[in-house]
Amino acid sequence: MINDALTLATVPNFRDLGGYPAETGRVRSGLLFRADTLSDIGDSDLAELQRIGVRQVIDLRTAFERESAADRVPAGAEYTVLDVQREHATGGDLASLLADPERAGTELADGGAERFMHAVYRALAGTGDAADAYRGLVERAAYGPLPLVFHCFAGKDRTGWGAVLLLSLLGVGSDAVIADYLASNDRLEAAAARLGGLAESMGLDPALVAPLMDVRVDYLHSAFDEVERSYGGFAGYLADGLGVDAATVAALRERLLEPAE
Repeated sequence: MINDALTLATVPNFRDLGGYPAETGRVRSGLLFRADTLSDIGDSDLAELQRIGVRQVIDLRTAFERESAADRVPAGAEYTVLDVQREHATGGDLASLLADPERAGTELADGGAERFMHAVYRALAGTGDAADAYRGLVERAAYGPLPLVFHCFAGKDRTGWGAVLLLSLLGVGSDAVIADYLASNDRLEAAAARLGGLAESMGLDPALVAPLMDVRVDYLHSAFDEVERSYGGFAGYLADGLGVDAATVAALRERLLEPAE
């Protein structure tokens, strides 16, 4: 069910969100793409993005990530920063945590890595910075130039929640939404192995950091639980958390859905 019509060797978590059946049609292919970082995209893959006419790139990463590894953007495409974690350090603190092996060993032990990831997901659904960024993502998908690529570093958590949000607003069923979210696990095996090797070189047990590279349904449930706790459900999250109105949802569906066959 995952749309692999276009894959990029140097952006392994890149994929088209088109093709999924929705309540009132099917998500159009070739317009909405999710990805991991574009900082290391190869020349031929960058040419592919230019060939398909990508007109908008949305970067969900922190200032530190952007400054240390700037995106390579297709010629003519708009580049927009929507920093999900601007003033919230939970996810952005990962780099500094791994730079201190002693601290990492202490904080990631005894289920610490899982607790860290659950905190990340609660923040994705519950902080004002994240709400501002995801509102911008929805509005740019509804009104901005297409095709659009949105991404973070690994393309699994910040990008994953963005994909959950967009697909849900388009009326895609929960089974397909979760399947798309979980597809990151297979695509990031090489990155997970590199992280494990880095941990081992630092004297850490690779098993300690493994949960940081996973996507898990229970992580996603932490975001859903935060939505329920803070807003009383998805409708409240949409209206009161993100401030996305019915007209924007209608515009999103008008341009990104086609009639089902």
